[in-house]
Amino acid sequence: MLRGDRLQLRAVERSDLERMRDWRNQPEFRRHFREYRELNMVNQEQWFARISASANDFMFIIERSDDRAPIGVCGLVYVNWVLRSADISLYIGDDDVYIDGPGGVAEEAARVLIRYGFEDLNLHKVWTELYSFDERKIALFTRLGFARDAVLRDNAYAGGRYHDSYIYSLIRPDEAKP
Repeated sequence: MLRGDRLQLRAVERSDLERMRDWRNQPEFRRHFREYRELNMVNQEQWFARISASANDFMFIIERSDDRAPIGVCGLVYVNWVLRSADISLYIGDDDVYIDGPGGVAEEAARVLIRYGFEDLNLHKVWTELYSFDERKIALFTRLGFARDAVLRDNAYAGGRYHDSYIYSLIRPDEAKP
């Protein structure tokens, strides 16, 4: 279990799948994810089986420390052990928050997860793909020190039109080029 000040991250369990499906299927959430379709429990079970067997994917439930209530999901996925990089995934499902503001639980969960990636997994880089309309996540990752590396033009489709997606990354501070 990974700990922050107000929250902790624990491995996803089968008993979490129904809650995760319900969070992910909210239209306002789903438009921000690469998986655009409505998910059912078969999809969740298949995902869980793949993640559980993978040495390259680390998914966690975000819980409040005081009552251990699940409030969101985060992870480091698609770990490339040669490049020492991983894609970071994060959302707060509790109360339909998605991503809260500065100093919120999303920021704390991301900091705990990034620390785990750099210090425990020995990653060099953590990256993410964000859609141009996802202002809350762009603001979050910018606050965390991520830099925009690339623009993929018309790489997302939402609300009846195409949008750019951005690749943001954070290099491990002690390995960053001057």
